[in-house]
Amino acid sequence: MSIAYVDTSVLTAIAFDEPGAAAHAQRLDEFTRLISSNLLEAELRAAFARENLIFQESEVAGIEWILPSRTLAPEFATVLETGYLRGADLWHLATALYVSPQPGSLSFATLDTRQGAVAEALGFRVLREAKSP
Repeated sequence: MSIAYVDTSVLTAIAFDEPGAAAHAQRLDEFTRLISSNLLEAELRAAFARENLIFQESEVAGIEWILPSRTLAPEFATVLETGYLRGADLWHLATALYVSPQPGSLSFATLDTRQGAVAEALGFRVLREAKSP
């Protein structure tokens, strides 16, 4: 079973048909499970509102929500010891660590350069910008 944690940057690129969107979607389709913090939904809804577009539930269909049952303080500390990130990016990486304390077993999909570098330094297999065919 292959699992990828999906950051908002990837779904936003797909939803707004940014360059490489089809390649991003194809890469995500290769995984048996896609997971994320439900912060992704809030960020995606905000992006749709900013663009004056109507959010459709199908934008997040197939994402399994990770809802931590405790504080993520240990994961926040681990991420911040590895590199500085802003709040939302920190939250996503901490949630991924919560799911997979051994990061090598989980892929992390992001288009954010800094977040990707920290994820890679933590040991995640990072899916970065996909090449268009």
